[in-house]
Formats: sequence, structure tokens, C-alpha cells
Amino acid sequence: MGQVMFSYEQLEKYNETDVAIYRYIVKNLDKVAYMSIRELAHELHVSTSTILRFCVKNGFAGYRDFKQALKNEQQQLTTYEPQSDVSELANFFAKTNSAAYEQKLLPAIVALRHASLIIFVGIGSSGSLARYAARCFTNAGKMAFGLKDSKYPVSAFEQQHPVIFALSESGETPELVTLIQHFQQQQCPILSITNQSQSTVGKLSDWNFAYQLTHQRINGNYNLTTQVPVVYVIETLSKRL
Repeated sequence: MGQVMFSYEQLEKYNETDVAIYRYIVKNLDKVAYMSIRELAHELHVSTSTILRFCVKNGFAGYRDFKQALKNEQQQLTTYEPQSDVSELANFFAKTNSAAYEQKLLPAIVALRHASLIIFVGIGSSGSLARYAARCFTNAGKMAFGLKDSKYPVSAFEQQHPVIFALSESGETPELVTLIQHFQQQQCPILSITNQSQSTVGKLSDWNFAYQLTHQRINGNYNLTTQVPVVYVIETLSKRL
């Protein structure tokens, strides 16, 4: 959707019902632009007053103005090619402003609060994110270390029974999987952020956050999948400690 319709500031203020309405509208723009308020409320199983509050929250005087903006948005979309990456991120951020998101983070927050040492691990670009994550948590007052070398002598950490936090877009990097299995043998809690929950890293973890965005590779299979959700979740967790 365009900036006029749903700004980042507006998405941040959405509750769970708002998110459901927003997602339905995004997926059914052509249909919603010609629906009555009662028809839309019926489709979403909410009251007409809930739809009206959603319109007002997004800066419209009423449902009629909102529908006209939708029609204008339709016209723009036929002129400009949609930016799918921006749309995906907008959907991601919309979902984070909900009780479900906070509930999902809670087990990780509990584990991280009680950790005497947190080791963030990642290979390649995820290794750089591991270093950044360690700095965020150190700034928040936790002892944290960022590890991007799978051959690092990790036995030095084992006496501290650290919490291991794995970062991997694919969730299938062999060196990372081997490292996680080593820490599992030492009974270390494993947390992870991956793109897909059904990845090997996701399945091996005691807690996993999967951001589920489109996997992108270019220039000879180099990974260009956005890592913005990883940074956002890491920063969120560091602020919840």
C-alpha cells in the first residue's frame, strides 16, 4: 500500500484487530474499494464501528473518505510497479505491534534475563549480525559475545553454561548446525532467529523466531534476503531485559 494509506507511524499503533483489517485490505484492495462498510465488517467478523474506528485511526473522516483513498491507491498501483520488499517489511512490522508478538518473545526474554553469558553465533553475513547483537546486549548490561568463526575454541565458555543465540537466514548452514549440536551436548539453551521455522537450526532450537520473508539470491546465488527483521527482533529483546 502507499504511504498515504498506511504510514509506518500508523502501523506501529495497530492492535491485533487493526492488523487483521489491514492485512485483509492489502490482499483484497480491488474488492474492498467497492464494498459497503457492512459488507467489510461481515467479511472480517467485526462490527461496523470497529471498521469506522480503523478508518479514523488512519486519518480519514469516515468510511466514504477511506474508500475513495483506496480507489486512488488502486489507480496509483496501475501506474507504478509495486515494491514487494517494502510491502513485505510493512506486513512484518504490522505483525510486531501485537500481543501475539510480545507473547512469542517472552520465553526468550526469560532465558536471556537469567543468562550469565550470551553467545550469539552466525556464519557469513549472520556473523556480522552476531557481533552487532552482542554489542546491543552488552550495552543493555548483559555479558555477551559475538561469534562468527565456527572453529573458535568454544570449550572456554562451557563452564559458564551460556545461552546460545543462533542467527541464520537459511537455517541450514552446516558449520552452524554442528556448532549448535556441540553446545546442545553441553546442555546449553539454544535460541535462534531464522527465516523459516522448519529449517534445521529452527528445529534444533529450544526457541525460534521465524520472520518468513521471501528468500532472495542474486549474482551467482549470493544471499540478498533482508536482515531488517533480525536486527529489529534483536533490538527488541535487548530492550526487554
